[in-house]
Amino acid sequence: MANIRDIAKITGYSVSTISRVINNHPYVDDKKREKVLKVMAELNYVPNRSAQNLSFGKTKNIGVILPFVNHEYYDQMLSGIMQAAFDHGYQISLLPTNYDQELEKRYLAEFAKRAFDGLIVTTKANSIKEFFDYFKYGPIIFCEEIPNADASCVYINLKQSTKEAFSYMKEKGIKRPGMTLGRSKNISHNSEFSIRSAKEIYSDFDEANIFWDCIVSEDGIQAAEFFKARKVDGILTFGDEIAATILQQYKTDRPFIIGRENLLISEVMGFSTLDHHLAECGKKAFEAFYHNKHEKLCISHDFIKR
Repeated sequence: MANIRDIAKITGYSVSTISRVINNHPYVDDKKREKVLKVMAELNYVPNRSAQNLSFGKTKNIGVILPFVNHEYYDQMLSGIMQAAFDHGYQISLLPTNYDQELEKRYLAEFAKRAFDGLIVTTKANSIKEFFDYFKYGPIIFCEEIPNADASCVYINLKQSTKEAFSYMKEKGIKRPGMTLGRSKNISHNSEFSIRSAKEIYSDFDEANIFWDCIVSEDGIQAAEFFKARKVDGILTFGDEIAATILQQYKTDRPFIIGRENLLISEVMGFSTLDHHLAECGKKAFEAFYHNKHEKLCISHDFIKR
């Protein structure tokens, strides 16, 4: 297999000249460039892009930390990240944690070894303090609000959207509201915001009416039994698929339900949903990484009432 020295030998030019042609350096004589490119074609020489990127101190690879990939919330966000990354010639490395703090720390250690040019953290398992020592290795962009730290984040306005959802329940005469949330251990800022917002609308909101660890649609089966036993008449869910599964478990006296992320199932079954525009959130997160922006950007949402 031909290498850069073979091309230099055949053309009679220096290795540095060949390198400048391969890297599309502007200051190369046109005749030299033409001759080098001709020899490269004759030898079927393909530049090692990984080596080229490393020579510039770049991997052209960004790591995306997320808890799992089998959830519509993260799938939508990831689609926005991927599209923006591909538009800029970047590869994506998925770094699923399943909320394992030690695994997340190992990903950070890889980042410190320059495995990635930057990180996008859709949801973190560790506290924000664990990330501070790694900011020096490159941009780290969070896709959740980081209110009390000097960290870049692109996030959805969960506080406002949750308040709107519970306000709508109140308008509809709901007396015993409940909701589904994610991890019950190491409760996220998003869950804290959701609970706080519920209590702003319902001062007597009962946290016992929260069904925790409700992440995928199948969890909606147990959630429905939980809400039936609690006599909950209005539910804000973690996603449209969960909402649909809960409704399927009711033969009569269905609760008023609100989903999230505006999937087709919400339209088909006719329940309200919050569209947080997660693909846009992912896209903006990548742009914040790419342009090394130090900002806190909130993505607007739509409440689709049905």
